Formats: sequence, C-alpha cells, structure tokens
Amino acid sequence: MKRFALAAALALAPLAALAEGVAHKVAIHVDENDPQVMNMALNNASNLARYYESQGDTVTIELVTYGPGLNMLIADKSPVAQRVSAMSLELDNISFSACANTMAGMKKKSGHDVALLPEANVVPSGVVRLIQLQEDGFAYIRP
Repeated sequence: MKRFALAAALALAPLAALAEGVAHKVAIHVDENDPQVMNMALNNASNLARYYESQGDTVTIELVTYGPGLNMLIADKSPVAQRVSAMSLELDNISFSACANTMAGMKKKSGHDVALLPEANVVPSGVVRLIQLQEDGFAYIRP
C-alpha cells in the first residue's frame, strides 16, 4: 500500500508544479531606429504576457535598446512614447533598458544630455546587459 501511495504522489507531482505556474524570462533586443521594429518588439512583449497569463504562468520581460534603437526611448524623439508609457502601466513585469554607452556617444555628438522616457532604466552597456540576461536564463528575442 505504501508503494502505491508513493507512486501516486510521484505521478501527481508534475501536476502540482503546473498548478503553481512557471516563471519565464525574456530579453528583447532593439538596435534599430525603426518604429516598425519597436512596435513589433512591443507586440511580442504584449503577446507573451497575455499568453503566459492565460497559461497561469508569469513572465518577466526586458526590452534592451542600444545604438540607433535607443531613439525609441528618447523623450523628444520616440515615435512610440505613448505606447511605452501605456505598456509600462499595463504590465508590471516589463522594463525598458537604455545603453549608457550609446547615450554618451549621443551626448558627445550633440553636446547635450540625452533625456529618456521616464520608463527607461540606464544600463552601462546594452550588449553587456543582453549577455547578463541570457546568462541569467532569459530567452533572447530579436524582432
């Protein structure tokens, strides 16, 4: 009888784990100054969040911008500023990273600081951030 109880408990263990949900982590890479690319990245993020929520899972999403893609997070340049703002309010599991190296290059070229959207977090290097996220188990997406 004890063997049967143990076998039943082991057989049901995966179902119990499924009931709790799985935590997913996704890094989305944006390095193009193209609103279509950024909108696709935002669509990917929204669709991922909706899908995993419907499965009872969670997902942490970080959009990492650098190079020309940083323009998507610059306050007076971003053609997607309203959407970034709306998504950051709608999804508590999304963050937006801006490359400090790119910002420094832009500042040197323009002679003034780069003002980011309030939703943006500065990271020392966009490329390094993507590596860190992948080393931490984040899936990598490039729209």
